[in-house]
Amino acid sequence: MSALLEVSGLEVAYGPSQVLFGLDLTMPEGAAATLLGRNGMGKTTTLRAICGLQPITAGSIRFAGESIVGWRPDRIGRAGIALVPEGRQCFPNLTVDEHLVAFCANRRGLAEPWTPARVYELFPRLRERAKNLGNQLSGGEQQMLAIGRALVTNPRLLILDEASEGLAPLIREEIWTCLARLRATGQSILVIDKYVEKLIALADQHTIIERGQVVWQGASAELDANHGIWHRYLGI
Repeated sequence: MSALLEVSGLEVAYGPSQVLFGLDLTMPEGAAATLLGRNGMGKTTTLRAICGLQPITAGSIRFAGESIVGWRPDRIGRAGIALVPEGRQCFPNLTVDEHLVAFCANRRGLAEPWTPARVYELFPRLRERAKNLGNQLSGGEQQMLAIGRALVTNPRLLILDEASEGLAPLIREEIWTCLARLRATGQSILVIDKYVEKLIALADQHTIIERGQVVWQGASAELDANHGIWHRYLGI
């Protein structure tokens, strides 16, 4: 598999406060990967830098072989990176259907692209809420909508920041089932979440960061076999 995402020597600062210190991350095409670590260690900052939402101070970010440093977020989105942000960020004054129609695009000319109809098949609950506004949805329904909204852009890389955060257990299981189905189709996925057991089952590779630096990288079998890493870096 060729590299889809290559992050090398990434450094990011908020004013005088540096957050990332030479972070490296590589994802092959078609892989599922995670970015793990305790709160405040730089995970979301890494995702924001990849998506063009946070300027970098050093390093490189390459997507599908092309440098995307300095690109506007909308250009990065059109290039094939879709973010499901922490907190969902659904538009309160758009209906479910309007969210999906507004973001729907098949720029790669896929034979079977994601469409609103396919999203409704994936999340039947959204079909029932198709005419409801974003602020009329439950937290779980908003999370489904945020994932569906990203999928209809037909991304090469789907990034999810805390996709199961704050959800009821049954809804959380629906989200994990959805991600497993996407994984089975060959969708490239990068996930931040705290449920390590679920991530081990979902992903091929894992990167753990602490204080803005990579402290461990490896495959699911390695992470599953070494619970000492969990306790040391993840607080589990």
